[in-house]
Amino acid sequence: MDFISLKDKNIAFCKGCLACQKLGKCVINDDANEIADKISNSDVIVWASPIYYYEMSGQMKTLIDRCNCLYARENKFKEVYFLTVAHEEDKEVPLRAIQGLQGWIDCFEGVELKDTLFIGGLGSPNDIMKSEKLHLAYEMGKNI
Repeated sequence: MDFISLKDKNIAFCKGCLACQKLGKCVINDDANEIADKISNSDVIVWASPIYYYEMSGQMKTLIDRCNCLYARENKFKEVYFLTVAHEEDKEVPLRAIQGLQGWIDCFEGVELKDTLFIGGLGSPNDIMKSEKLHLAYEMGKNI
């Protein structure tokens, strides 16, 4: 199992050149190509993102855009999960982010969003470690 944090990764914006469709990889030489390779070779993908302004983080969206190269490949993954956290607690908070990820998933035949988990009420970056709801992510992981 690989854990990849995008926090310190160098991931440029997609240029929309579509060269990746012929090459099977992006022409931009940064961390996105290595991450795309790991995604392609994974059995299961678990995305995790804080919710900013009712959407996934910019880093996650930029990586998703750069995973355009995966459309031209045979990928192993068939199941995708999505974990989100936010300061607000309303169950509607992650819906746009889920829809955005679903748009990416819909581009791959036979791939499905198996489950999502949202934990609200977290005001600081490490509040999840103190949350009584952290066990929900653990339980989800046990079922993968």
